[in-house]
Amino acid sequence: MSNFKNQKIAIIGSGITGLACAWHLNRCGFDFRIFEKNARIGGHSNTVDTPSKTPVDTGFIVYNEWTYPNLINLFETIDVDTEASDMSFAISMDKGNFEYAGDDFWTLFGQKRNFFRPRMYSMIKDLLRFYKQAPIDLEQGSASGSLGEYLKKNNYKDAFIRDHLIPMGSAIWSMPPNQMMGFPAQSFIRFCQNHGLLLLTDRPEWRTVTGGSREYVRKITKEFKNKIVINDAAIQIGRDKGKWKLTTKSGEVEIFDQIVFACHGDQILDLIETPTDLQTSVLGAFKYSKNTAYLHQDESLMPKIKKLWSSWNYMGLTNKHSVIDTPVFVTYWMNRLQNYMIEEDYFVSLNPFKKPALDKTIREINYEHPIFDQDAMDAQKELNTIQGVDNLWYCGAWCGYGFHEDGATAGLTVAEQITHIQRPWNVDEKSTAKMNCTALNYKAKNKVA
Repeated sequence: MSNFKNQKIAIIGSGITGLACAWHLNRCGFDFRIFEKNARIGGHSNTVDTPSKTPVDTGFIVYNEWTYPNLINLFETIDVDTEASDMSFAISMDKGNFEYAGDDFWTLFGQKRNFFRPRMYSMIKDLLRFYKQAPIDLEQGSASGSLGEYLKKNNYKDAFIRDHLIPMGSAIWSMPPNQMMGFPAQSFIRFCQNHGLLLLTDRPEWRTVTGGSREYVRKITKEFKNKIVINDAAIQIGRDKGKWKLTTKSGEVEIFDQIVFACHGDQILDLIETPTDLQTSVLGAFKYSKNTAYLHQDESLMPKIKKLWSSWNYMGLTNKHSVIDTPVFVTYWMNRLQNYMIEEDYFVSLNPFKKPALDKTIREINYEHPIFDQDAMDAQKELNTIQGVDNLWYCGAWCGYGFHEDGATAGLTVAEQITHIQRPWNVDEKSTAKMNCTALNYKAKNKVA
């Protein structure tokens, strides 16, 4: 670790983590280059223009005012325009056989048959119990084990698990429904509590970037666009006379003093020429699920009852007792999320059971999302044992809960460690992002205005 500004730093990855890290390094006068394997920068900040020139986000879409303090401060510092969004949620099971939305009483029973369904009342009863009891169990330390184990121990019924909790968790983390049962219960409850998901009223306000997330990408990179290498992946990092030799897919070789891995956690070991046993143990614990997103206009991938259409629409299949093991299928109604008051409806569907009609499909995009099982959570706690060792740094949204706040926090924190200079704001609010690399003391004197 060094604060010498003449050192050369490589940043691998140009998602929010790499860009936040680069932004702080740049403002502190450090020399760096970003290596991006794709032809565009931004990672999950991926805005696509429709044929009508409507900019639609297909990855990162929203953030809230409670638990994103670093992202909010970053946006304010680089003057990003944002606007209020909507985070309504609907569930459509078994091709519309069972549907409801969470806006109010009338959408909860928007499908008239719900008035006569025991599963509906069972779900509501357990939902109210979970919202009340889970935070108490978390505080008392009795929410141990996996989410599945916690639910079984506390006798939650299939209807609540199958028709509400698993769909909600799967939609949030883009995880296969059955894998949600392996999510650590404490982490799940803590996340839900911090994000106001266990409240019936007074939930946090959500916002979206005006004009799409590419607008913040454009502003954050304004001062260092010439330091970004696109369409040329780093393929190997090896030792060279006490420094690091980076080789790209095109054959370019460059020597760096420090390397910042701002890519997916499961990609790092393949890049390091001779990883240590400790690196292998820690980084090998991070796994990802592959998800395919479609930007389209096919209404058949939405709930059948149009008045139940919500910002997030979970589309599931069930058997008698549980959700069938398939990738998560959720459709985002982008008009409602991004405030597009236009006649055309635009949707982004993740892993639909059937592809949208070809003549209604605008773009197909592949994404990967981290899987937060107990192994991953344990590895997060061990990340500090390799962080900064031999001038190698590891950061990404996978260091926290997988969201933009986690990614921004991770990138900024690593940049602080390299520069010994604090980010240009104080975070009085508690960020729920976890970064196992100590941020600088906010009272430190070495702060760039």
